[in-house]
Amino acid sequence: MGVHEKSKTANTASHNHPLHFSTFANLSREYWILVVVALLFNLGNSSDAFLLLRASQVGITAAFVPLTLLVMNLAYSLSAYPTGVLSDRLGRVKLLLAGYLLYALVYLGFAFVQAAWQVWVLFALYGLHLGMSQGVLLALVADKVPAALRGTAFGFLNLAVGIALLPASILAGELWQHFGSTSTFIISSIFALVAALLLVFNNSNHL
Repeated sequence: MGVHEKSKTANTASHNHPLHFSTFANLSREYWILVVVALLFNLGNSSDAFLLLRASQVGITAAFVPLTLLVMNLAYSLSAYPTGVLSDRLGRVKLLLAGYLLYALVYLGFAFVQAAWQVWVLFALYGLHLGMSQGVLLALVADKVPAALRGTAFGFLNLAVGIALLPASILAGELWQHFGSTSTFIISSIFALVAALLLVFNNSNHL
């Protein structure tokens, strides 16, 4: 008597959950506004290469330019846990708003920075912004979306952000080439402010 393997066809079909456009209709208005907020913010969130170029432009030598990213990541890693705890006390919307406003100030600082020591401070503050905002947006999405739809919600949010990053860097490059580095960082700061304003408008009852 031989051993027969069970057919996997039926099991595969029963666990197959194809994506339907109707799924998106079940996502709340608050979720879609968060997507628009993230999209607006990331349209001004160009590649960090522009920050390195600005550091070099201000006068940091080529050997030390990569260390600016070390400062940024160190500030990010040190701030991620405390800001996560803070989000539970102050609320995620307030912390994300603060992160966006800090980003706007940091990029405005990069627009007008004059001394090398200021660049180091700005990179540290940029890392703090990352700690305040990277995980908070995802946590907000999880709060606004039913558990069964979170995979779709996170997937579409990441798609929207990914789509925004390419034109963001193209826009930054064009601004830098034709109008100088100052305009690049000012426009990025404006995008962050617009995203913050939309976040405030949509959550005015929770602030």
